[in-house]
Amino acid sequence: MKFSFEQDDDIAIFTLKSTSLDATISGDLKSEFLILCQPNLVALIIDLSYVEFMDSAGISSLLIAERQMAEHEAPVVIVGANEHIQTTLRISQLDRIFEIVPTTEEALQMLRSPAND
Repeated sequence: MKFSFEQDDDIAIFTLKSTSLDATISGDLKSEFLILCQPNLVALIIDLSYVEFMDSAGISSLLIAERQMAEHEAPVVIVGANEHIQTTLRISQLDRIFEIVPTTEEALQMLRSPAND
């Protein structure tokens, strides 16, 4: 599983560099999220720009990140999701759990806006 991780102050940006978010990587991804999602973060941005396909195991991985961040009342924002991934998120009603934003820059701007303080 290829990914990159950046931190912009207290916001983590996790970019999955795989075309599939499925059972082949979900175990490793869950482990990464368990390590990454710490109380010192005020938000997690997950960049899915590279992802072309996601199955239920991939959804489960995203939910692990959401549960970990929810423990300290921090949001998870999905960015870069193509139309297919957005449809999958809508069908599974995850668009009610995650903020879905086109770009990392827009997510950072939204998270830093005074309305989110």
